[in-house]
Amino acid sequence: MDNKRVLVAKLGLDGHDRGVKVVARTLRDAGFEVIYTGLFQTPQTVVAAAIDEDVDAIGLSMLSGAHQALVPLVTAELREQGLDIPVILGGIIPEHDFEEMYGAGVAAILTPGSTAEEMVEAVDRAIEEARAAD
Repeated sequence: MDNKRVLVAKLGLDGHDRGVKVVARTLRDAGFEVIYTGLFQTPQTVVAAAIDEDVDAIGLSMLSGAHQALVPLVTAELREQGLDIPVILGGIIPEHDFEEMYGAGVAAILTPGSTAEEMVEAVDRAIEEARAAD
C-alpha cells in the first residue's frame, strides 16, 4: 500500500472514543498513516485538519445520532473548499439513513460488526476511487 493518509475524527459532543481508537489502530496496522483529531470536533475543524495534514480520506465516527446534522456540514465544507476527499462514516448509523448519507457525499458507511478487513477495504477503495477521478 502506498502512502495513504487518513484523518479520523469524532464529531460533536459524543465522548465515546474506544471504537475510533480501534479503527485508527486497525488502519495503522494495515499500512495507512493515521491522524486522530480527538474528541469534540466541529465540521470546520475536521476539514481544516484534513487540509493541514493533506489527507487522502476522512473517517468520521458517530455514535451519538448526530450524523444527519453534522456529516452533511463536513461534506459541504469540503465542497466549498474545492476538495474531493472521500468521507467514510462509521458508527451507529441506522440503515434508513444510509441513502441520506450517501446523498450528502459519504463514500462508505461502516456499522458495528464491520470487520477489520471491511474497514481497510472501504477506506482503500474510497481513496483509489477519488484518485482515479482526479
